[in-house]
Amino acid sequence: MWAYRTCIVVLLAAIVAFGLAPPSRAQQPVDLELVLAVDVSWSMDLDEQQLQREGYVSALRDPEVWKAISSGGEGRIALMYIEWAGQLVQQIVMPWTLIDSPEALETFASKLEKMPISRERMTSLSGAIDFSARQFRTGFVGKRRVIDVSGDGPNNSGGPVEHARDRAVKEGIVINGLPIILKPNQRSGFFDINTLDKYYTDCVIGGFGSFVIPVRARSEFAPAIRRKLILEIAELLPEQDGMPRFIRTQMSVPEAERSDCLVGEKLWRLYIDGRFRE
Repeated sequence: MWAYRTCIVVLLAAIVAFGLAPPSRAQQPVDLELVLAVDVSWSMDLDEQQLQREGYVSALRDPEVWKAISSGGEGRIALMYIEWAGQLVQQIVMPWTLIDSPEALETFASKLEKMPISRERMTSLSGAIDFSARQFRTGFVGKRRVIDVSGDGPNNSGGPVEHARDRAVKEGIVINGLPIILKPNQRSGFFDINTLDKYYTDCVIGGFGSFVIPVRARSEFAPAIRRKLILEIAELLPEQDGMPRFIRTQMSVPEAERSDCLVGEKLWRLYIDGRFRE
């Protein structure tokens, strides 16, 4: 018995030493590691949050999304879905999942559809980016790594969003944005800004080919999410000529024309000090 066990141990050691063991699921090469980071702060109404969730589920079920996945060199991606709000509020709703078939994509969408939606206070884009960036260290081996962040307000909790963006980009991560601007001509909350798409362009997105697709009407949720997923998965860059009106890409902007990346923090300070005026 002792000799048998010794042989087994030696055999396993040889398998590991000579690389004969099959790669673990988390070591599988994929074309893309994609984190979908979704805002669930109180500034969004319950029906808006439900509409947002339904938009992601609908987009994941679209045949064109699978077509984009299967067109890659590996023909598969790794996908994660998280919800975020304040600085310390990030929750993994759907962990890293290998999407290598239409059935795997449908299973992901079906499970996501049934998951409850959280609601928390504050808006920490910086916390969402930092948390999302850490997930790549324990995920698959992707040729590309992308954080797809959606939200309806500027950063007002945690560190400056620019710093988090720059840290992620330095690690080779691309950040794309889906700013939600459903009430552009009225304040639905203390911290809303009408130029959220420009704020996202100047302060949130980063990396080669990064882009923003704003959602300005409820009817735009599903098509905007679908469009963004296809661009991210297929590694397509929005065209400069004939570009759809809702796409903005990051480009060099004169300092005087750039958004104030601390506008959310300043609004919060005014609110705390009791000096906020509608």
